[in-house]
Amino acid sequence: MTRIIADISVSLDGFVTGPDPGPDSGLGTGGEALHTWAFSDDPDDRRVLREGTVRSGAVVLGRRLFDAVDGPDGWDDTIGYGAAEVGKPAFVVVTSSPPESVRLTDLDWTFVTTGLSDAVAAARERAEAASSDSGKDLDVVLMGGGATVGSAIEAGLVDVLSLHLAPVVLGAGTPLFTGGTPRTLVQRSVTSTTTATHLTYDVR
Repeated sequence: MTRIIADISVSLDGFVTGPDPGPDSGLGTGGEALHTWAFSDDPDDRRVLREGTVRSGAVVLGRRLFDAVDGPDGWDDTIGYGAAEVGKPAFVVVTSSPPESVRLTDLDWTFVTTGLSDAVAAARERAEAASSDSGKDLDVVLMGGGATVGSAIEAGLVDVLSLHLAPVVLGAGTPLFTGGTPRTLVQRSVTSTTTATHLTYDVR
C-alpha cells in the first residue's frame, strides 16, 4: 500500500531553513545544521536515511525547493536525494509554471500546475507504478519545503510525518507549522543519535 509520507528536518524552534533562504542559499543562514545527520557516519543515521530513500517511489517538492536543488549550487554527483544513498525516484514539482529549462536532466521531473492535491495524486500514480515494477510497496515522500509539507498536512493529504529534529536553535527562518487545523499524531518510533532525534508519527 502506497503511503504519503512527509519527511523533513526541523530545528528545535520549528524552522526548516535558517534566515534568508534563497536560490543561492536554499537552507538560509545556518540551515546546513539541520541536515548534519544525513551526512553522519552514525549507523542509526545511515539506517534512517537508507530506509527513507529505499521506500521512495516518488517525491513531491515545491517550486522554491526545486529552484534550490536544480540551481548551479544545488545537487550534483555527490549530493542529491538521500545524500547519495541508493535510488532515483520520480520527482513531482508543485509550481504555478514549469521552468524554461532543467539542469538535472538525468532525473525524472514532472511539473504540476494545478495544485498540491493533483501533484500528490500524480506522485501516487508514479509510486504505485514503481511498486508494481519492483514487486515491493513504495511510498510518496513529500521532502519539502516547509510550506509544501505544512499545506499537505493541513489538507489532510499526509499519512505519516517523519521529522528529523536537529539539535539547533535557528531563531528565524521558514517555519514548518504556521497554525491551521489541529491534528492528532500517533507516535510510532523514536531514534536518537548525536546529530538528530528521528521521530515518526501516523497522522490522523
